[in-house]
Amino acid sequence: MAAVAATTLALTGCSSGGDDEPVEKPTGPVTIKVWAWYPEFQGVVDLFNKTHSDIKIEWTNAGTGQDQYTKLQTALKAGKGAPDVAMLELQEIPTFQLTKHLVDLGKYGANDVKGDYVDWAWKQVSSGEQVYAIPVDAGPMAMMYRDDIFKKYNLTVPTTWDEYKAQAEKLKAASGGKSFITDFGANDGGFLSGLFWQAGAQPYTYDLANPSNIGVNLNSAEAKKVITYWEGLVNGGLADTTAFHTTDFYNGLGSEKYATYIAAGWGPGYIQANAAASSGKWKVAPLPQWAAGENKQGDWGGSSFAVTDQAKYPDIAAKVAMEIFGAKNTEAWKIGIDKAFLFPTATPILESADFKNKEYDFFGGQKVNEVFVPAYNAIGPFSWSPFNSYNFNQLTTGLNQAIEKKSSWTASLDAAQENVKTYATQQGFKVQ
Repeated sequence: MAAVAATTLALTGCSSGGDDEPVEKPTGPVTIKVWAWYPEFQGVVDLFNKTHSDIKIEWTNAGTGQDQYTKLQTALKAGKGAPDVAMLELQEIPTFQLTKHLVDLGKYGANDVKGDYVDWAWKQVSSGEQVYAIPVDAGPMAMMYRDDIFKKYNLTVPTTWDEYKAQAEKLKAASGGKSFITDFGANDGGFLSGLFWQAGAQPYTYDLANPSNIGVNLNSAEAKKVITYWEGLVNGGLADTTAFHTTDFYNGLGSEKYATYIAAGWGPGYIQANAAASSGKWKVAPLPQWAAGENKQGDWGGSSFAVTDQAKYPDIAAKVAMEIFGAKNTEAWKIGIDKAFLFPTATPILESADFKNKEYDFFGGQKVNEVFVPAYNAIGPFSWSPFNSYNFNQLTTGLNQAIEKKSSWTASLDAAQENVKTYATQQGFKVQ
């Protein structure tokens, strides 16, 4: 888990925002500086520059995730050095908007493309008519499974979490304990949030239109149901606890150590890159449900393009944010889908025959988007806090201590609840 950024979330002393300041009109091509870490992004930048004579994108990979955010927060606070457009994960938008460093794209026509996105995705980047970013990709969750392992041990693809546990027990007995049903990576707050999301938990109640108030409910009954379930799998020797995104984790996916991977829509790309030997052995099935017949879904990850208040030409920067991976930019999305395995948020791309019917060699020719697209469409609303790094740190630290038998699993949520409430109060929020 990345360290919590050292910036203070004071509710006062906010910047005025670049969109309120009049600027002279450009007399020639405008260079827009973009920070992003999307895979295969150079090709997307080259395509944009080739098709636009009045705008040139200058792209920098300033680091992944928290590495970029720390640099971005420093530049925004200093009043110089920030890009015009920045890639932000959806859960980070409230943090950057709290200090008024994101331009309201609604002033530059962003609401005209609202219909290109499903309701839950658009609400992740907006509040009423104010739009703080343009969605790019998302992480609808599903169950990837090793078809060869399922056939070897005569396992049945589960549709509920109860069935999932039953198959885990069957696998443990049949393999002599050599194979786990999956890996529970307690080091990834996004994964944990996705599981909570599916179960109906709402850890936060927060609206950018009322930024001084926040509801905190990290230890809800729904969240504890999820944690208790996974505690049973881990303590029963049915699920492993290797940290996600490590060499050991990918080796487990590439061998017969893990029979399934509870993954996001972008997850297959990472397996393809890090466990190539397992190509053709995987298939994708819907996420198991808590009750038979339900269709509850969660999201793990996803990102957007936001315009910072240091943009000299916010209207042009907004155009870049809306168009570079826009709903009509099929060529850019061909690169994003075929080479980077991004899962698009733009409905016209999602619903296109090319995307829905795309066959993936890595999955034995399966049309996996027939699983991921319905999952994306069924995701419900979910709110993030404006101090997400601290929140994730509390969740992952507490759960790893529980795994090491230093505390109970549900007690880790109780501790996170109290710590986050205290932190929020210290930062000037009114906690509800």
